[in-house]
Amino acid sequence: MPSAAALATLPGVDLLRPLRAFDRFQQRHAVLAIPVAVLRKFSDDEAGPAAALIAYYAFVSFFPLLLAFTSILGFVLDNDPELRNEIIDTTLAQIPVIGDQLRTGSLSGSGLALVIGLAGAVFAGLGVTLAIQRALNQVYAVPRRKRPDVVMSRVRGLAVLALLGLIQILTTAASGLVGGGLGGPWTATGGLGVSLVLNFVLFNVAFRLLLHPSVRTGELWPGACAAAVGWTALQALGGLYVSHVVAGATTTYGTFATVLGLIAWLYLGARIVVLAAEVNTVISRRLWPRSLFAPILKADRETLTAIAKAGEVIDEQHISVVFDDPAREAQAGSSAARSPDEPPSGASDEPPASSSRR
Repeated sequence: MPSAAALATLPGVDLLRPLRAFDRFQQRHAVLAIPVAVLRKFSDDEAGPAAALIAYYAFVSFFPLLLAFTSILGFVLDNDPELRNEIIDTTLAQIPVIGDQLRTGSLSGSGLALVIGLAGAVFAGLGVTLAIQRALNQVYAVPRRKRPDVVMSRVRGLAVLALLGLIQILTTAASGLVGGGLGGPWTATGGLGVSLVLNFVLFNVAFRLLLHPSVRTGELWPGACAAAVGWTALQALGGLYVSHVVAGATTTYGTFATVLGLIAWLYLGARIVVLAAEVNTVISRRLWPRSLFAPILKADRETLTAIAKAGEVIDEQHISVVFDDPAREAQAGSSAARSPDEPPSGASDEPPASSSRR
């Protein structure tokens, strides 16, 4: 039986014919052309490694944040057992290793742990915001000479961290009601709705703070909606994972399950953020439809041109992009293959008239 490679080389056999048919179909229908353009631009921007970098810094910052949070919990809830029990009954009680300490009330505040945790959380959190800024500038093809400097990028990062810390606590608590199965159906629905709204506000404001001022605020809501829906679903899945996988495991295996699940959760969340930014650029700049095969379309040229021009480092540097014209190359090739004795097309056999001299 011939292999697939052999079949591809057989005359009259086109294994890519179904994909070519799908390509022509999606170019004519926006409901398919926009998602294809988003995924195509995600690949052109090499956004996968950018999402991995965001997830790495998020993972590093998680444990300093947890240390700071547990220290604050020990200070604030020392004389309020009812509030402590209310928090323990939510998602914090599902975390292995420290879950037993929270239940027994043996956790106490430490000033040194609080200082170390806050310093480490701010340092690592700035790494997250800087990685997100780089990814957004890459997605929006902002030239390097127009990107914020070292100081402004970190000022914006601190503002986003403050917003993130406030809203993320509220959204995680709301989605914990959904994922943990606490309350009735109305409680779960209400928690999901609150989480969705807060996530929309979070991403809308975060995109505004981290993006270049030339990007209009009205262009951000499609990606903010997509990111809010994706992040809310991811939070609910995280709550289900903790409730059904981590909580039923032993301490050792539960720790491994928590770490691996956290890494996967953060990476998926980072991809959601970057894909949401891609949605904004594709819709606002109308970078669709995109072609999966030659010849390339107008949106392909605009996307690749913007990516190339993003490499401008100084104001004196200007990058120009030229695309080859297949039709012109084919015409030039046919002209070169013409016999030397054959006159060019449209040429006359009569000698040209002599030109006058002054």
